[in-house]
Amino acid sequence: MEQPVREPEKTPASAERPVVVSAVGLTKVFRDFWNRPKAKAVNDVDFEVREGEVVGLLGPNGSGKSTTVKMLLGLLYPTGGRLTVFGKSPRDVGNKKLIGYLPEETYLYKYLTAFEMLDFFASLFGLSKEERTRRCDQLLDMVGLAHARNRPVGEFSKGMARRIGLAQAMINDPAFLILDEPTSGLDPLGCREVKDLIKLLKKRGKTVIVTSHLLSDVEEVCDRIIVLYGGRIRANGGMEDLLTIRTNDTITVPKLPDDALRRIREIVRESVPDGEMTVRHPHMSLEDFFVDIVNEAKKESIETSGSRSGGAIAEYLTGGPADAKSVLESLTHEEETPAKSIARRMEEDAEAAEQEAAKRKQEELFASLQASAPAPEVEKSEAERREMEAKMSEANRKLMDLLNRTPDGKD
Repeated sequence: MEQPVREPEKTPASAERPVVVSAVGLTKVFRDFWNRPKAKAVNDVDFEVREGEVVGLLGPNGSGKSTTVKMLLGLLYPTGGRLTVFGKSPRDVGNKKLIGYLPEETYLYKYLTAFEMLDFFASLFGLSKEERTRRCDQLLDMVGLAHARNRPVGEFSKGMARRIGLAQAMINDPAFLILDEPTSGLDPLGCREVKDLIKLLKKRGKTVIVTSHLLSDVEEVCDRIIVLYGGRIRANGGMEDLLTIRTNDTITVPKLPDDALRRIREIVRESVPDGEMTVRHPHMSLEDFFVDIVNEAKKESIETSGSRSGGAIAEYLTGGPADAKSVLESLTHEEETPAKSIARRMEEDAEAAEQEAAKRKQEELFASLQASAPAPEVEKSEAERREMEAKMSEANRKLMDLLNRTPDGKD
């Protein structure tokens, strides 16, 4: 008997948000050379992802995660069902500007420097040179690679390549971000920075789908998880709803005197005589401990040639001063009316006429100076050339005379 999918009811708040991804009966069947069904990677899947959600797409290897992601990106076409992203087909070109993607394997142009590679991807989105430079500088600082901006990415370690891959996924400030194993190959500092970035994006109302085998990372940043197995959804719901163990209670208090702890034990035994009770001190996570050790080393100014902890989140990703400036410019920009358009064209034509007149005057002045200037050197060189030609003619004549004479001295 098939196990039902664990899916809590949607909260009213999440139901009111616009739908970013909608999948109904989504199916993908891979076929062999003879067009025979070989594997059903995704099997009649229904799910939605709404604006502002951070959703973890989980499952063992071969469960259909990567296939689902590729269909969301328009890289694979569904065999059956309906799939939309921002209400359109995943293959809609206009959608591409709204999506950022970090693949599981980082593919880089190894002969480009870190800055050149980010600038190349930024140019694909039609950003101005000034804006490309600003974003590239901020992203390199954010991912801790500002010191390696002029190094070819082919020399980067796996962790450094992963950092630059994350930067390229963020270059267009996407509204919808798909991160496939974002912390793979990163050190604990990089993992922490990626999680902080995802939390910031959530605050800005961005939509994020994360696939990862590091479940502790997913648990920390995701609002909801979708668990796949055999191409089907086995669980779909909020982290709190799915992970809460309601048969046990945990109470955290400051350190108690031994006498108070003894009395609490007695009360618990009286209330739950058959229950098992464990008392222990809370402890920090290994990640927190590691980050503290590295931060202490940084305070001692210990140098490293590898990736470093990143700087502040890129300003344009935070909706900071740059965004405020663009909003101000848009508010102060006057709409161009037909009258203003005609006046602007008249000014442009008058300016062009002035430039053309100045250019003609400059050409006339140059011609007059050239005509009045003496050219003794030119005349001298011309005379020398004529004299040389005369000498060469005389030499050729004498040589022909010698060649035409007979052995007895007669012509």
